[in-house]
Amino acid sequence: MKKIYVACAVAALFTGTAGAANTPTDYQLELMSKLDASKAPAQNFEMRKWKINLPYPDTKPEREGKTMEVYASQLNDAENPFSHPEWFYTNAETGAMVFKVPNEAVTTPNSKNARSELRAMLNVNLPTGYKDPSTNFVLASHDNAAAYGSIGGRMSAALSVDHVSLSGNDAKMGAHSVVIGQIHGSNNEPLKIFFRKLPNHEHGSLFWNYEINPKDKKDRFDIPHNIFGQYNLTKEDKDPVGGIKLGELFSYDVDIVDNIMNLTFTKNPGEANEQVVTYRVNLAEPNSASDLDTSYAQDWMYFKAGAYNQCNIKPKTNTWSSGCSNNGLDAGDYTQVSFYKLNLIQ
Repeated sequence: MKKIYVACAVAALFTGTAGAANTPTDYQLELMSKLDASKAPAQNFEMRKWKINLPYPDTKPEREGKTMEVYASQLNDAENPFSHPEWFYTNAETGAMVFKVPNEAVTTPNSKNARSELRAMLNVNLPTGYKDPSTNFVLASHDNAAAYGSIGGRMSAALSVDHVSLSGNDAKMGAHSVVIGQIHGSNNEPLKIFFRKLPNHEHGSLFWNYEINPKDKKDRFDIPHNIFGQYNLTKEDKDPVGGIKLGELFSYDVDIVDNIMNLTFTKNPGEANEQVVTYRVNLAEPNSASDLDTSYAQDWMYFKAGAYNQCNIKPKTNTWSSGCSNNGLDAGDYTQVSFYKLNLIQ
């Protein structure tokens, strides 16, 4: 098998719309053979250390006005494991775990973006204890590392992006894009994995962002890294033929060992034309030329996976900063992602 590897050390400085059929690859068929299309997501995937946020209002009194939050105990209920027929369910043909998100819905307190997204909880006995050390992880560099749920950890996924919003201003990064995996810190994100496809392009771009971790949140900014395709394309640019089509299977692996974040992204996994891009990032050191970046050496973090729709609304003005509309699913104003594999090792 011919593999193309591209290694990058970051210094301090299915086609068409959702549901369109692609011919499954051998590797995709292998993954599908391990899934039961008649079962709930938690019966096909190990979900004992996850909770999920969904794009509709919670019914719990203590979460009035917030996104629906389903705890690990509900996801993994032996008699009635959780699923939702519209926003989080098992594909009846492939067995894939599907995350679907409209362009506008109720959001988490610190975001203006709707999501159907899992959040790792290393201590499921504290379902609302998000800041508790036992449910988060740190780097080996942390001064109190022994108090946390884990030092480092690994998340691996194989998935396809089936649909991104058809509406939006292509000059805005939030338009036509979705975040499919994250490492979130106490305030900022050392890793956000994006897929973005413009409506007039056949291929989409896969890229990841490192967000600097300054003392003051107002000073934060993202540093993008292209993987397959290019992050800042507009409709005037050529189709990124080195990118990934809607419905095509690809994979990512995020492995944090001690202080090092090892990233592996694979296009056409398991095929003769497989392409692999890797990165090695020391999160205990600043990863930008800016002297504002304090690094993540003393921060706590957690993994996230699913569909985090990047169409968003400006605070207070209620206008779309990404130029998206919210005319419903039939108008293409939504995001959909299907996971064929998701493993969390912590």
